[in-house]
Amino acid sequence: MDYTSLGKTGLKVSVAGLGCGGSSRLGKSQGRPKEDSIALIRRAFELGVNFFDTAEGYGTEEIVGEAIGPLARDEVVISTKSGIRRDGDLISGDQVVESLEASLRRLQLDHVDVFHLHGVPPSAYEHVRNEMVPALLREKEKGKLRHLGVTETGPNDHRHLMLEKALEEDCWEVAMFAFHMLNQNARQSVFPKTLDRGVGTLLMFVVRRIFSDPAYLRDSIAKLADKGLVPADIASADAPLGFLVHPGGAEDILDAAYRFARHEPGAEVVLFGTGSVAHLERNIASILKPALPKADTDKLSEMFGTLEGVGLDLPVKAGG
Repeated sequence: MDYTSLGKTGLKVSVAGLGCGGSSRLGKSQGRPKEDSIALIRRAFELGVNFFDTAEGYGTEEIVGEAIGPLARDEVVISTKSGIRRDGDLISGDQVVESLEASLRRLQLDHVDVFHLHGVPPSAYEHVRNEMVPALLREKEKGKLRHLGVTETGPNDHRHLMLEKALEEDCWEVAMFAFHMLNQNARQSVFPKTLDRGVGTLLMFVVRRIFSDPAYLRDSIAKLADKGLVPADIASADAPLGFLVHPGGAEDILDAAYRFARHEPGAEVVLFGTGSVAHLERNIASILKPALPKADTDKLSEMFGTLEGVGLDLPVKAGG
């Protein structure tokens, strides 16, 4: 495993981070037993993963807590999140503290390493900053969280407008945002600020349906070509991103997606979700490979660098 520093937090984190939400939710979405999810987390730890990201909304905090129970606390970095609304209304500072304390109980911990305010849209940022942040900073002084983070709502904030505001503030130590081969605009609007301010970066949406479903990828590229946003010859190909797969290049499109994100300047932790040990092992192997050939990354930037909001689908849950 490769490790890096998470911004200026002082946390040493694995470059591969296990996301415990998404479509898989550690296998919960497929109806797999809790024991399998616990085994998955422990296998990730065996492979060197020390960064585990969950949230109250994922329904996996209890699983994470049970899985890491036998481990020394300083061997793992635990990230969780509070939603910012209840019954559609923005919550108060007291309510976000209640959310933190409930997460600690579910995780069976006395503190979390990173506590995020989850899915903050631009319209809610001022309330979050003025009402919730002061309350959480008081809890930080008590030792209940080590570092404060914020996550964007990628499907609804294609231009990272919330983070443009947040990254002007001193309170945020970690940011989670969307970045992938067809959604590269964080390169201009987010990474320069996180690098300048020493804010830790957690990359989400690195691989979603658009790279794991060939038919969906072809359809998405065709629609972009119809709008004149990508070259027509790419859209006509059976495998629009097939140029990435070649000797010396990527093994397949998923491999390319992980490597593209992992080696972006300013990228620190690439988050991925899974409910399968085999899938876990394959994802980690890709994240640990060298960067894609420069000719391939240059071509990706040339063809797709100006796209916004592509492939940012919300997680698909079982039965929905």
